[in-house]
Order: sequence, then C-alpha cells, then structure tokens
Amino acid sequence: MTTYLIYFHQQWVGDHTSEWFASRGPLANAVCDEMEAAGVLVAAGGLDENIEAAVTADATSGTLVFTDGPYTEATEYLGGFTAIDVPDDETARMWAGKVAEACGWPQVVRRFQ
Repeated sequence: MTTYLIYFHQQWVGDHTSEWFASRGPLANAVCDEMEAAGVLVAAGGLDENIEAAVTADATSGTLVFTDGPYTEATEYLGGFTAIDVPDDETARMWAGKVAEACGWPQVVRRFQ
C-alpha cells in the first residue's frame, strides 16, 4: 500500500452561499465515511481559513524560533487535506475524484515518498 495526499488550496473554493456550503458538508462526510469503511482513510480535515493564525517553527539558524503567521506570504495556501493508503495511483485518483465531486472544487493527489 502507498499513502497519498489529496488536498486543495483555499482559494480554489470560490464564493458560494452558506446554503451551498451546507449542502456540500454531508457529501464530503459521506466520502470520508466511505473511505473509512474501505479501510483506506488515514486522516482528513479542513484547516482554519485564518492563515494569520498559523505559527512557523524554524530551526534553520541552529536555534528554534517560533513566529506568528505563515513562513512566507503566498497567493494560495492549503485549505484542507485527506490522506489515504491505497494500492495504486488509479485508486488514489478515484478517491480524489470522489472528494472533488463532493466538495465542489478541484483537488490535487500526490504520493508520499
């Protein structure tokens, strides 16, 4: 088995009504439940949209320093992820497609080394 990360950037979500978002939650939860029942779900979750609430840990100077906020300013930042453990790329793509359909925005799927 190989572990894959399925993820999206918050900026890909787009502007939608609260009703639209409320309709997507049960769909996304159903896919996670399906993954869990299939025994492939490692972890899944959405991240806090307030990127300024992030904390950076940096030890590149030889001393550990914690800094409020993201490491660098970026036009896109991670919005959420799902980690799965499946036998092959084809299966990982299938699950990424289900997540994309349920959420209503694009997903990237990448294999862990």
